[in-house]
Amino acid sequence: MARPSKPLISRAAAVAASIEIIDSEGLDAFSLPRLAKHIGVRAPSLYHHFSDKSAILAAVARQIAGAGNLPRRKPGPDWPEFFVTLSMNLRRSILKHRNAAPILLQYLPRDLLIGTYEDTARFLEESGVPAHLHVQILDGMERLTLGAVLTEAMRKPSTKSTIFPNVDPESQPLLSKALAANEMTSRQLFEEMIRSFLHGVVRNENVAITDAAPSDNVKISAN
Repeated sequence: MARPSKPLISRAAAVAASIEIIDSEGLDAFSLPRLAKHIGVRAPSLYHHFSDKSAILAAVARQIAGAGNLPRRKPGPDWPEFFVTLSMNLRRSILKHRNAAPILLQYLPRDLLIGTYEDTARFLEESGVPAHLHVQILDGMERLTLGAVLTEAMRKPSTKSTIFPNVDPESQPLLSKALAANEMTSRQLFEEMIRSFLHGVVRNENVAITDAAPSDNVKISAN
């Protein structure tokens, strides 16, 4: 069947409907016929906006990961908090759509997490971060954030006591003790992991500067 000469739906509506199906019925339930039925059109109408199913899934990944994730940023000594907020926003969006986690793993464009690389490198430079640390920060942020969030999304939601599930106090007394002593939620643990990584990069750089030129060191600020 030939597709209609004019689109019967918008691209945004098709993406939103795709997310609704995946959220409520799971990724296995998603197909072009199922999507078309959900929005009341015939499947050929979808080809006005998407070449195939993969193109729709890629748009879903961008929508989930990109919607409202970029916080306002102003270069300065507290630059790590921009990345912390960015990661927290992405985590919240992905966990809202847990069934879509495999889609993001496969289709998420690498530059979507941090915006354009050039703009982010400029932000780091204007914040006083040396250029030789930019790749380490940007690559590390993507790996940490996506790896941690997608892993969390594919597990059942946890409480402080079930971060490590099925722990036996008799055979695993130390881990049980650690869980009992832990006061952080999964969200707080994630936030501190991101912050620790960024401050660790700064700390290591300052140590290297101090070791190389103790009389002329200029420390990077990360307040």
